[in-house]
Amino acid sequence: MSLIQEVIARVEEKDPCQPEFHQAVREVLGTLEPTVAKHPEYVKAKIYDRIVVPDRAILFRVPWVDDRGEVQINRGFRVQFNNAIGPYKGGLRFHPSVNLGIIKFLGFEQIFKNSLTTLPMGGAKGGSDFDPKGKSDAEVMRFCQAFMRELYRHIGPDTDVPAGDIGVGGREIGYLYGYYKKIVNEHTSVLTGKGMEYGGSLIRPEATGYGATYFADEMIKTRGKTLAGKIAAVSGSGNVAQYTIEKLNQLGARPITVSDSDGTVVDESCIDGDKLAFVMDLKNNRHGRIKEYAEKYNVPYYPGKSVWEVIKDQGLRVDTAFPSATQNEIDGEHALALVKNGCYLVSEGANMPSTPEAIDIYREHKVLYGPAKAANAGGVATSGLEMSQNAMRLLWSREEVDERLHGIMRAIHQSCLDAATAYGMPGDYLAGANIAGFVKVANAMVAYGIV
Repeated sequence: MSLIQEVIARVEEKDPCQPEFHQAVREVLGTLEPTVAKHPEYVKAKIYDRIVVPDRAILFRVPWVDDRGEVQINRGFRVQFNNAIGPYKGGLRFHPSVNLGIIKFLGFEQIFKNSLTTLPMGGAKGGSDFDPKGKSDAEVMRFCQAFMRELYRHIGPDTDVPAGDIGVGGREIGYLYGYYKKIVNEHTSVLTGKGMEYGGSLIRPEATGYGATYFADEMIKTRGKTLAGKIAAVSGSGNVAQYTIEKLNQLGARPITVSDSDGTVVDESCIDGDKLAFVMDLKNNRHGRIKEYAEKYNVPYYPGKSVWEVIKDQGLRVDTAFPSATQNEIDGEHALALVKNGCYLVSEGANMPSTPEAIDIYREHKVLYGPAKAANAGGVATSGLEMSQNAMRLLWSREEVDERLHGIMRAIHQSCLDAATAYGMPGDYLAGANIAGFVKVANAMVAYGIV
């Protein structure tokens, strides 16, 4: 058994019942075999063993009172995984599925994603099993304040800077930051994704979707093509999906799908700017269901089906795919259907949306595959730019932030290609992203000694 396989086996033995974390460790470490022989200093310092263990994992109780006056109890988490290259950085997720294993998987991925951005940020993640859906603003506020009453003692502008994720948007960030500011009596860059009125950055809401599209644009150029005219399947209808669709339209592509947990809409005439505006109002303001899009525009709606199930069942032709909903949404059968129906590019806007079987199929069929830690790094990169603006007490223009974001995504793309070539796997974006992100962190860990 190789060193890498021994490390993976120990993780699975010592961290049972955490399948998402196991999957993330296998996916990253499985591509790091070429680094073992090339870097004996990593082996001697046991970097591979150390990098899969978080610096600390914090679990806490969150009691709050609902609108009926009843006490509710949720669990809060913050996993500070690795700060070798900068303060811990990573989002907060509020969703019933949240548990320690999911937060560890997200925090582990965040180490390498943040490393790829070229910015000095370590990896962390946090959240709660609280579900903001169906809750009043007052209930969300009381929960966020209760959550921050514990979290505040573990974060700071040079320690750990959380952001949003699933279930944590502008409303939640406002409540969290307002209470943090009240407790510590400071106005510092300790949360990103803030409103423009109190320290936010232009382009931050758009950044993950824009970044995934910029990365796809760089990948497709390696084959002498552009996104113009290409049919795009996009899953989800939240922040990432919305701005992926917006940027695809700006680059001349034809996004044709949008979905939520109830079902999928297919609009083969293209989800253009006006239709996207309807989706944004529906989801961001009215908190409605995507079925209303189908009713308004008289297009097919598939209840209970994901975008990828619809592509498989209906034989829907697509050129490119942008999974932007949640982890493991594309399995092996979905990936085979994508390839069969003409898809030759996948750029992941969500975190780990493809199962290992799906990734194997992408690689086998030479699909241009942008793994999440590279393709969706635009969100955390722009969070880093928000931190920089806060530290300098400046606000950059929309054009300047977008230009910096675009430059970062080009740099990530090139880093992936360069690392893949240097370690004997030219053109393999998955291996390139993992190796490029890992080597930077590993070198810093070696420099610090055994700490």
